[in-house]
Amino acid sequence: MCKRLFAILFIVASLCFTKAMASHIVGGEFTYKYIKDTIITGAVFRVYTVDLNIYQDCVTGQPEAIAQDNPAFFTIYANNSNIPVYVDTAVFYDVPSAITVPANFSNSCVTNIPQLCLLRKSFIKTYYLPENESGYTFVYQRCCRNASIVNIVDPGDKGATYYCTIPGGLTTNNSAVFKYYPPQIICLNNPLYYDNSATDADNDSLSYEFCPALEGANDADIKPIVDPPPPFDTVAYFSPPYSYENPMTGFPAIQIDPVTGIITGTPNRIGRYLVTVCCNEWRNGVLINTSKREFQFVVTDCSKVVIANVPQFSSAPNTYIVDCSDYTVHFINQSKGGFAYHWDFGVPAVTTDTSSAFEPTYVYPDTGTYLMKLVVNPGTTCPDSIERFVEIYPKFVVSFSDSGNHCPGAPIDFTDKTISTMKPINYWKWSFGDGDSSLDEDPSHAYKYGGTYNVVLISQNAKACVDTALRQVLVEDFRPFAGNDTVIVKGESIRFNAQGGVSYSWTPAESLDQTDIADPKGYYPDTGLYTYYVHVQSAYGCQGDDTIKVLVVNQASFFVPTAFSPNGDGLNDVFRPTAVGYRSLNFFKVYNRWGEEVYVGETLETGWDGTYNHHKADVGVYFWQISFTDRFGKEGYLKGDVTLIR
Repeated sequence: MCKRLFAILFIVASLCFTKAMASHIVGGEFTYKYIKDTIITGAVFRVYTVDLNIYQDCVTGQPEAIAQDNPAFFTIYANNSNIPVYVDTAVFYDVPSAITVPANFSNSCVTNIPQLCLLRKSFIKTYYLPENESGYTFVYQRCCRNASIVNIVDPGDKGATYYCTIPGGLTTNNSAVFKYYPPQIICLNNPLYYDNSATDADNDSLSYEFCPALEGANDADIKPIVDPPPPFDTVAYFSPPYSYENPMTGFPAIQIDPVTGIITGTPNRIGRYLVTVCCNEWRNGVLINTSKREFQFVVTDCSKVVIANVPQFSSAPNTYIVDCSDYTVHFINQSKGGFAYHWDFGVPAVTTDTSSAFEPTYVYPDTGTYLMKLVVNPGTTCPDSIERFVEIYPKFVVSFSDSGNHCPGAPIDFTDKTISTMKPINYWKWSFGDGDSSLDEDPSHAYKYGGTYNVVLISQNAKACVDTALRQVLVEDFRPFAGNDTVIVKGESIRFNAQGGVSYSWTPAESLDQTDIADPKGYYPDTGLYTYYVHVQSAYGCQGDDTIKVLVVNQASFFVPTAFSPNGDGLNDVFRPTAVGYRSLNFFKVYNRWGEEVYVGETLETGWDGTYNHHKADVGVYFWQISFTDRFGKEGYLKGDVTLIR
């Protein structure tokens, strides 16, 4: 019986067509309905009625192309096979179900409405499908798309594929059915609110998303028997800015609510856009079917007399505001052409939650999500309306604390102290003020340098409440310093001068009179190199170490460099002699080779920077003189030369 049945199913009539492109088709969708199970000659057959809806442009569509749509070709695959189990070339459209889709526009309300005509034709047929474990896929293909579509590549050469999948095994299913007709005209820069939701006879859970459109057929074979089988290639979108997830540009962006199926946003570019919506059916947490609707949204520069508009202050789909501070909401009205207004604030089972004010303020009774509606010019010839969600979820206040030593290099622990009535808190963004950041809930961070840093925490909870906290964190500018290395004559003493803290500890104790003060005295009767370490602690508890070296020489001396290079690299940029064991310097002078005085000073700390009359001195040899008074009060004189190089 089965062999004979499948032999009948594979009989296909040979049909010829003139080359009429299907630019009249602007969308389509497949649905099905489970009828019953029946037994034929001992075998179980599952009975389904399958319905293909095609939307035809009856203004610019070619009549011969429209005529060629009837009959439709259905190719049926078992989901576990690449070979069709049935090719049906005699699916005729159901004449009573053919309707002209209402435009939902009034010439009195839109002054430049274009000529519109949209037909919906349904191709309906009932099939007896042998029961199997994998289920079946029904496929229909038609070429080609409108060449004027702006968001896909080569639209005039690309056909379309519409399909539906019927589950197998013991599962029976009715596909989801979209409730409302697609919009024919969308007005530029006007808020879009289109309910693309569906109903499901099985009460399955439904979710919605934008999904890819599929290629199918070509200009050589405009209505083929589908081969090869699924999966099918997706169309190529012009990217950027378009993708199947972002089929139209807008501000706010065009988006679909995954729970309600409502498409919102404000389109900001004229054109014809290919948009595909997938309605996913879930049963017991398992995806059992996806119903697709493909359509072309036409955005035009309407001259609407009345435009109802309430802005969006939230990134949530079609949401006016997520108020996380209190229950009071002030509504902004950006409508045009209005003289009367009716607000319904969306509180269930309440009839007094209304206002006729232009921009009202309303106190909501409790937390929750409310669907607010504004009707502009209600009861007149040209009203307009808009709906927005209002989410009330107080209280959400972001704050944080920190602990640890506020010292360079020491970790500081930051702790989120956000107060949120609605849990959980699921997002944290820390900016530590020094260029570093973290997404952890309670991070630790170490600052390299002391200073005052602006620490910012942005936090968000599961209800999209967002708040920001800023506070300054002071890190001590802790710089332990033992002093500069020095040279002294034996038999003399030196007074140290450590800095940076409130307590000090010197090691080793050799030649020092004390080891626990900032300025111990060291006495050196013998020559040698002495290295000291000081451990410094600040008033805030910061701790660190530094070193100082003391070179003890036999007699007083001048140490004079023979060359220097004032090129700004920070190395040997200044000609600066070093004196050891002298009471005072009388003068330090430098001359060029012509005897001109280029520098004079009474201290060695400054030195000559290689300039003369505020200009760079020439490279070459210069001569220096030093007049001094030694530790015994006797005056002396030294001279020599130095080479300036760059």
